[in-house]
Amino acid sequence: MTNGITIGQAAAYVGVTVKTVRHYHKLGLVEEPERDGSGYRRYGSADLLRLVQARTLAAAGVPLAEIGPLLDADAEQFAASLAEVERQLTERISDLIARRDTLHRLADGDRALLPDRASAILDRMPGLGFGPDYVAAQREALVLARALVPEGFDGFLTQLEHRLEDPEYIDLTKRGREAETWEPDDPRIDELATAMADHYLANPALLGNPTSLRAWRNASAQYKLIDNHRGDQAPVSARLTALTEAKLRSAGVPVPHR
Repeated sequence: MTNGITIGQAAAYVGVTVKTVRHYHKLGLVEEPERDGSGYRRYGSADLLRLVQARTLAAAGVPLAEIGPLLDADAEQFAASLAEVERQLTERISDLIARRDTLHRLADGDRALLPDRASAILDRMPGLGFGPDYVAAQREALVLARALVPEGFDGFLTQLEHRLEDPEYIDLTKRGREAETWEPDDPRIDELATAMADHYLANPALLGNPTSLRAWRNASAQYKLIDNHRGDQAPVSARLTALTEAKLRSAGVPVPHR
């Protein structure tokens, strides 16, 4: 094949690298041409056509392992194979779009990790007088709750919605935040825990529905992780929560143990 061209020229004409041409040879996509009298492999028009076909299919997303059989298939098999590749590419496109949308939502904090209903609850909190630190802690708790106890998550959201509609609950919660400035043995902590427990008992909807309570009771280890989240940053609040829960358990409410 004295009129043929070198591998470097073939790669340049086709628009790939020499390394790619050799890789195609290794995979059997394109046969290696015979060497000429000088010991060089010379590529003819048929070789270039095969290289162009392989390059085009690879650029279209066809896996390299499938290109050889595809090039050797008849017209009907070729069309069916291309339809399957198109289906796979469509799935990949949908997945990439979903990932892109997730990245866009991540730019807005943890919203990618929470449904709109949970985000709406968090958005209400600043208007009710809760500070950024409290809202951030609640957001983290919701992310953990959704991941660790998914079967109890919707009920937990309903519980939070009831709580944000209850002015006395909001007041008690704010007092709990203020308690962080108290001494750990301040008797007002126990008094506030009693007030919180009494309010819960007088308003059972604030504790969640039976299905949600059962889900949390069956996930005591997960509950402990969520309930103790940020406890080292707010030790008085953690103690207040523990006292309140103990009083509720004493009253027969199936609150998981911390």
